[in-house]
Order: sequence, then structure tokens, then C-alpha cells
Amino acid sequence: MLYNLGQFLADFAGPFRLLASYIFLAGLGAALGAFLTWWLLPRYWHLLPRDKGREYAIDAEKSIGKPISAGILFIPVFVILCLLVVPFNWGFMGILACMTAAMIVGFLDDRSDGGWSEYRLGAIDLVIAVVASMVICKLEPFTLWLPLYKDPIILTPLLFVPGATILIWVSINATNCTDGVDGLSASLSSMGILFLGAILYGIVGHEFIASYLLVPHYEQGADWAIMAFVMVGCLAGFLWHNSYPSAVLMGDAGSRPIGLLLGVLVLACGNPFLILVVAFMVLVNGATGILKVALLRFLKVGIFGQVRYPLHDHVRHNMGWSNTQVLVRFVILQAVGTPLLLMLLLKVR
Repeated sequence: MLYNLGQFLADFAGPFRLLASYIFLAGLGAALGAFLTWWLLPRYWHLLPRDKGREYAIDAEKSIGKPISAGILFIPVFVILCLLVVPFNWGFMGILACMTAAMIVGFLDDRSDGGWSEYRLGAIDLVIAVVASMVICKLEPFTLWLPLYKDPIILTPLLFVPGATILIWVSINATNCTDGVDGLSASLSSMGILFLGAILYGIVGHEFIASYLLVPHYEQGADWAIMAFVMVGCLAGFLWHNSYPSAVLMGDAGSRPIGLLLGVLVLACGNPFLILVVAFMVLVNGATGILKVALLRFLKVGIFGQVRYPLHDHVRHNMGWSNTQVLVRFVILQAVGTPLLLMLLLKVR
């Protein structure tokens, strides 16, 4: 909205050109997201459902009674701000609709007694992931770039949609599994989304740099980047209240749409392997547990038998780490590992 308004008013007054600046819009969206989330949460979290504790989770009793499902408050902030600062595009509207659907499903799960079944949630996540995948490619051939291969690869929708659906589904559920330590899921997710925003704006969204690094140039890369930075702002405002000891919990209403956005932004960058670069700690912490359960339940194959999942429960229960140690050490691993892996990924090309 503001971008189009800036283009219209620029002919009447030069300063209005600022509204058409992607850097300004990204900064404005992030700042408003942080402030509004920080301001709204303590005023309305008394309306949220209360945490009932999770079976087998470490220190679950410490969360009992805290307001949960904060995503039902800050995801609408994110959606409204995206409508305000992101240049209008029907594809973006479709992704925002998918995120809203994931938020509603998560909220209904958070407020239900005993929670919804894994299969029910998994099936709904699958449907949302399919829709998001179709929105991203617009049911047209999609250009990807891969490690160790310098030429772009063009996939038909019949190949892109199934692969993208798996990536988004895993991202949703890995992010959800990581939400078990104060500040952990929001910190790792915001860091991954921040790196993706930088890649979208400064590499694949920049024609000259993309050409230099031998990656495809995506015209809407900077638009996706604004969306990423808005979410980083919202998560910063949430973390103010979710830092240890937390006053409010994200819940499925927050973790599911955040995981969805993480997967979508990876695909918007054009390289599905980026999920391993920007969110490897999210995957190690959550997705490996999903793999372990799936192999054991459906194929009767046991792996990682001595490891408790999510991994943050293992290091707290078996290695004696405190919540603060889990948060700081996981964040350090991702903060140090992501730039190194990203440089390797780009330079190998």
C-alpha cells in the first residue's frame, strides 16, 4: 500500500519517494512489528488459553498456567503490516492467507483439551503446504539453483509442488517441535528469517550481485525480503516477553505460521538446500525427532535410540544444561554456522 502510495505522490512532493524505498519499508515494517507486538501482548494475553503442560517434556510443570498461543496476537500484526509495507501481489496475499490458516489451526489446537492428534495436524499442515507451494510457483515452471551445479534448473509444477510441499511441511513441524524452551524457537527462527531476508534483498534480489555469484535473479526478491524483516520485528517484540523466565508462550498459533514462512522464504530464494544453511539447528533439534518417530512407527526401524527428542530435552535431561545454556549455545551454533555454510554454498558455485 505505502509503496504504491509513494509512487503516486512522488510527482507532487519529492520526500514521498521515501515510501517507495525498499530499505525504508523494511525498516518501518520491522520497527512497527516489534513495537506493536511488544505493546499488544501484555494488554491482551489475559484472553489467551493457559498452558496445561506437555507429557514427557522436561520442566513442563514450570509452564503450566502461563498464557499460550501468543501467535494469535502477533501473526495478525504481521499480516496487517505486510499489507501496509509490502508491494501488492496476489501471490503474497495467498501466502498470508496460508499463514492465517496455520495460525487458526494452531490456536484451536492450543485451546483444546489434550490437543489435536498428530495425524490430524499433520494432514492439515500437508494441505496448507500444498496450497503454499502452488502459490509460490503460480503453477508455472519455477527456476531453482543448486550447490555444485552452476546452471539454473527449471522445474515443472508437477515436480516443484511435491518437493516444495515436503520442505514446507518439515519446516512447519520442525519449528513447532523447537518451541519448548523460553526464547528458543523465536530466536532460531528469527535468525534464519533474518539471513533469508538478507539473501533475498542483497543476493537473489539484486541483479548485479546475482549475476556475479552465478545465481538466478528474482525480481520479487526484495519484496519477499520486506516480509522477512517484518516477521523479524514481530519476533523481537515477542521475545521481549518470552525471554527466560517467560511471561507468555508462542504456542502452535505462532510456531506453525512461522515455520510455514521459513519454508516459503527458502523457496523464494530459489535454493531448497538453504533450509540446511539458515535453519540447521531448527532441523537438528526438531526434524530429526520427526524422522526418528516416523521410521520407528511406520517402518519399525529404530535410530538415535539413546537420544531424547526434541534435542533441547536431551541436553537438559541427559547433559544437565539449563534453559539459558540451551538457548545461548543453540543460537551460537546457528549464528556461527550459517555464515560459514552460506559462504561455502556460494563460493563452491
